[in-house]
Amino acid sequence: MAIDGGFKEFLIELFEPVGSVIFKNMFGGTGIFKHGLMFGLVMDDRVALKVDGETEQDFIDEGMEQWTYSREGDKAARKRNFGYWYMPERLLEDSEELYGWAMKAFDVAVRADMKKPPSKRKLQG
Repeated sequence: MAIDGGFKEFLIELFEPVGSVIFKNMFGGTGIFKHGLMFGLVMDDRVALKVDGETEQDFIDEGMEQWTYSREGDKAARKRNFGYWYMPERLLEDSEELYGWAMKAFDVAVRADMKKPPSKRKLQG
């Protein structure tokens, strides 16, 4: 479900220090983008950030859970991992600390994009 207007406005203000952040409704939630790369998502009023092998331990150390997706009607009810972990709730109250976590997530998105062939890269600006 896409996020409601009030929460979206709150997140826009919270992520403002990150710069050039765009929120796009997609996949029943909302993607968080910077320079054409998705580095976060919002589902059920919770924010998840993109992780890789370099940053996943930060989320584990915080006791956070991985965002997973299972398709409605999937007989096997398999949960799929897309490399996003829910961020600590306290970051909703601390834009300075959020900035560090968000920039790490953006760096993960950049690293993933740079692994693609040049014609498939999405990084803009």
